[in-house]
Amino acid sequence: MGAHETKTFRSGNSVALRLPKSLAIGPDERMLIEQNGDVLTVRRLKDPAEEKRKLMELVKTLRSIGRLGEIQKREPIEFPRRPGL
Repeated sequence: MGAHETKTFRSGNSVALRLPKSLAIGPDERMLIEQNGDVLTVRRLKDPAEEKRKLMELVKTLRSIGRLGEIQKREPIEFPRRPGL
């Protein structure tokens, strides 16, 4: 994280912004740009199919663990009396 200073430049009929190498966004990535006043927020768009695949993989892994057994009860914790705290 941190702040980086850069300049805009003209690219055809558009104005472009060169990102510093340290931000490492690859070419041809889909991005979302949101504007709120003078603040621009840029973030990668996630592929819905890939996100669904990851979620389904997680569900499969969790189901393979099986159901939990009975939850064991434990003795209540007694906290010491500490006057003045």
